Amino acid sequence: MYTVPDQHGRLAVVTGANSGTGKEAAKRLAGAGARVVLAVRTVAKGEQARAEILAAHPDARLDVRRIDLAELDSVREFADGLIAEGSPLDLLVNNAGVMSPPSRIATADGFELQMGSNFLGPFALTLRLLPLLLAADAPRVATMTSGTANYGTIDFQDLQWESRRYSAVRSYAQSKLADLILTRQLAVVAAERGWPLLSTAAHPGYTKTNLQTAGASLGTGKPSFTYSLMNRFDILPSQGVEQGAEPLLYAATSPDAVAAGYYGPGGRFGLVGPAAPARTTRRARDTEVNARLWSEAERLTGVTLPAAVR
Repeated sequence: MYTVPDQHGRLAVVTGANSGTGKEAAKRLAGAGARVVLAVRTVAKGEQARAEILAAHPDARLDVRRIDLAELDSVREFADGLIAEGSPLDLLVNNAGVMSPPSRIATADGFELQMGSNFLGPFALTLRLLPLLLAADAPRVATMTSGTANYGTIDFQDLQWESRRYSAVRSYAQSKLADLILTRQLAVVAAERGWPLLSTAAHPGYTKTNLQTAGASLGTGKPSFTYSLMNRFDILPSQGVEQGAEPLLYAATSPDAVAAGYYGPGGRFGLVGPAAPARTTRRARDTEVNARLWSEAERLTGVTLPAAVR
């Protein structure tokens, strides 16, 4: 079991902290002494998660705040609230996401739901919080992607699946490849500007969480046929959330994690086991594509690098 280093005196924001890997990450960060902001879409669920974490760690310092990564106004309001307080932010964990809704759904801003929630929302949040991150001594941004990024492609002609026939799985893969690209391009930007910020990524392998049910069915509780089949017959090795959160925690806190480092389970098929370096697909190593996607994300979200930290 990975042991999170001492986090006393550090402030962390964890998106999607009400369940799954997000809740586990928040629990273990708080247990190591961090003050943790549980950034959640549904406050009531966040409060329930807070109560569960406090039951395990009575001295934990936890705040619950609302953010909907599918709404850019919500992202702005969340970031503005933190910035108004002025506390340096040591760690941003971009964990929240949605997975394979059966039909194309548009966000309030007109984005395809997976691209909007999984990539454009976290992109906007990261850039908006940069002033607080760069006020910290050794800030980190750890972003959760997926092994399906290996099968994703960035289609600049139709990022939002408006022209093509919608594919839930291919759309998800594109959004998670975009997350991996975000990690790498943020590391490039930090290096170019001499920032002390460490940008890392992780994937959970095949970790059983409610992402396969609520994520795939938008809360109906009915997982897709594919995940139902996999769970029923144990087609692939799987693991619980305690183990599945470890690559993300390693990316977020390990002194051995490196800039643009990518971590996942090191066991069978890269789906289970302790955290280890993961292979980065060549599709995330194209510097021209990465820079172009960053620029396109700035255009789509209207969020650019703050002037004070350029």
